Amino acid sequence: MCLLPRPNPERDFSGHMEVAYTNTFRDIYDCGQYLKEAEYGEWRKQVERDFEREYGKLQQLEEQTKRLQKDMKKSTDADLAMSKSAVKISLDLLSNPLCEQDQDFLNMVTALDMAMKRMDAFNQEKVNQIQKTVIEPLKRFGSVFPSLNMAVKRREQALQDYRRLQAKVEKYEEKEKTGPVLAKLHQAREELRPVQEDFEAKNKQLLDEMPRFYGSRLDYFQPSFESLIRAQVVYYSEMHKIFGDLTQQLDQPGHSDEQRERENEAKLSELRALSIVADD
Repeated sequence: MCLLPRPNPERDFSGHMEVAYTNTFRDIYDCGQYLKEAEYGEWRKQVERDFEREYGKLQQLEEQTKRLQKDMKKSTDADLAMSKSAVKISLDLLSNPLCEQDQDFLNMVTALDMAMKRMDAFNQEKVNQIQKTVIEPLKRFGSVFPSLNMAVKRREQALQDYRRLQAKVEKYEEKEKTGPVLAKLHQAREELRPVQEDFEAKNKQLLDEMPRFYGSRLDYFQPSFESLIRAQVVYYSEMHKIFGDLTQQLDQPGHSDEQRERENEAKLSELRALSIVADD
């Protein structure tokens, strides 16, 4: 009597070919249905191909999640550094002696300082929103991968045990069927049965759940990315208002950018004409 599992390819709901088998090592059927060695080898290869395909997609997803979380953290850190630097610059200008001597310059720098502080406040709100709705969900999503990888390691160990005992069964099956050989064959099959069942259970669970986990990524991340877009829209809308107001306060009627540039060059030329800065 033969004890090998019989493959039964079936198409699952997603259209992918998965290997299902209707018999385990405890099933006994006529030797006329015994799988040839080549057929059994192909079945084992198909099992591994199915698994490697699904696990490969999750490995890629894990790497992409880590990279996105890292890039988002860099982006928010840079945003905060930018607005803090802008506030510091305006404060440095306020402490400039020119502000004590020129009321118009003081008014201009005061307006700039207020705008920079408003910008920093809105920027902090944006970063807090992104931290809460994007970075933290990315971190929580990434935290499940260690458990997944551990389950894969347990499945790999079960597969190695399964292969080792299967090889032992095959070795006795190839020998002359004497009494002692049949006894050892029976014992080897008994040892193999729970190990094979354990591997089948682990393999089936992973093949069932890995595609579901991978498919859930869109529903999980879509609210985060929508929140990211909203946070950016709100921030830049406020920046448009802030700098629009600042422009109205600083603009001198009738002065174009070209005129300002010519005036600055003229004043710089006057400074260069001074003997203390003249070239030797």
